[in-house]
Amino acid sequence: MSLFCKYKLASRTEGRWKIFSVCSVLTTVCLLDLTAASGLATKQPDVELKIGIVQRFGDEPTDQLNLQAAPGDRLTLSFKGDRYADAKGVPKPLLQASSIKLEVAMQPLLTPVVEERFVFSNHQSFETAEDTAQQWRQRGIEVEIAQPERWQVWAKREVYNTPLLRRLLLQSLQAKGNKTAYLDTQIQQQVPRVSWVVNGNRYSLTQMDITTNISPIRVSQGKYDRFARLYTGRMRLQPNAYGTYTLVNEVPLETYLRGVVPHEIGADAPYAAVEAQAIIARTYALRNLRRFAVDGYELCANTHCQVYRGLSGTVPNTDRAIAATRGKVLTYQNQLVDALYSSTTGGVTASFSDAWNGADRPYLQPRVDADGNTWNLSRQNLADEKNFQQFINLRQGFNESGWKMFRWRSESSMEQITQDLNEFLQANNSQGANFKKIQQIQVVRRSPGGRVLKLAVQTDKGIFALEKDEVRNAFSAPRSTLFYLEPLNKGKNTLWGYAFIGGGLGHGVGLSQTGSHRLAELGWSSSRILNFYYPGTQIQTISNDISFWSQKTGRTIAQ
Repeated sequence: MSLFCKYKLASRTEGRWKIFSVCSVLTTVCLLDLTAASGLATKQPDVELKIGIVQRFGDEPTDQLNLQAAPGDRLTLSFKGDRYADAKGVPKPLLQASSIKLEVAMQPLLTPVVEERFVFSNHQSFETAEDTAQQWRQRGIEVEIAQPERWQVWAKREVYNTPLLRRLLLQSLQAKGNKTAYLDTQIQQQVPRVSWVVNGNRYSLTQMDITTNISPIRVSQGKYDRFARLYTGRMRLQPNAYGTYTLVNEVPLETYLRGVVPHEIGADAPYAAVEAQAIIARTYALRNLRRFAVDGYELCANTHCQVYRGLSGTVPNTDRAIAATRGKVLTYQNQLVDALYSSTTGGVTASFSDAWNGADRPYLQPRVDADGNTWNLSRQNLADEKNFQQFINLRQGFNESGWKMFRWRSESSMEQITQDLNEFLQANNSQGANFKKIQQIQVVRRSPGGRVLKLAVQTDKGIFALEKDEVRNAFSAPRSTLFYLEPLNKGKNTLWGYAFIGGGLGHGVGLSQTGSHRLAELGWSSSRILNFYYPGTQIQTISNDISFWSQKTGRTIAQ
């Protein structure tokens, strides 16, 4: 059983289109429903996105947000609820002010409340969590993906909605040998309550919409006005799945890209690289609308999605590339590609399964990140340790040569490594946490592209295996999984620690942002750059012929 989600453009407001998700119990096919009435033939319509710019407001009792209109403009506040809406359910504007302040107070509960979640597993990435979730769905168990801190797969709360059902499920899984599932049970003595300070008056309501007449909204955090940024579109404060609140920015897609592209590729990047980034960032956004369904919005504003900073930092170079590529996305057989990219590959791109669990994508495969014959992967496979060490010590002839993160060496003591791994195991609710000593670390298996697929850590409590993206998240030293280990004694008879010797920054899948810089400087067009990093793909304008994503397979339909 799988969920059918059809994303379609509907309800045109002020020249923009909102995406609505229509769901039923069928095979998932997510596509953009553009009709002739949409005006696509004359002008590409814009899509409205919901971006969580402050995801867990209320985690700390000192949390504070300040929202301010530009001089001469006003913030309009509309509260959620029947008593504040018209006959059609549209919120009525109740208050206007030049600025508002959101504060948190912890409210004691008269009777403690038990909050319980059924957690199947913890993950370092959405991609691996989604693959795990799909495996449970194929077994007939309804699940959802959440991110209280790390990504987690939960039993769907509306289905497993009583303590008895959750315990029966846990007993059933444990009887079958499952060791990762557990009940996350917390007794709440108090809950965060948001108060709004408007024109000297204080209001206590959990949901509110904030708009301005013409100008962006200035948002800052904390008492000292930190991290002030400008955002256009509507702001909405709403509860999330963790007992706190999220400030959501509802913003048109093309405007959203203005706050993404300069911060991802760099404001001064060569123009063709900026165009490539604009196309891939637009594709990524539309393909990943499901990420925060559990919380009632679509994308985050940090590196778990794409960095988004509103209108702060926009520049003419990136604005021009966004306008020139308006509505352009990257596809494979008329489906949006899994538009993954990273800062620096280290000289060789990774396949999807090098980084995460799940099926490989035909257009995401290992290839040497160079425009010449620097290395032949077919003859010198990087799964071989000798070949890999020879490769990682090469510094010239690559698209990324000369960049800081192209090659690196990071030393870490056994004390630091032990602390890192214990913290990782504890955060993932592992039974192996709290070991005392590490005897040895060894790379057990590499991919053909050289990425560490399995790392064995021998401790006084046994041998732990770390796989794929777990490796990069378990230790503070490596910048990627493209590394080898060198034991260090530091002149002593005992093992002092290890040097992680490697290349690249990030997962290495898809486009290399630093590599695209050089290719653009060589005169490559944006389409040629994208075809290099995503072979076999096409650039298309968003239309009714392009489908988004399939939950049934956990990947685009043709794969």
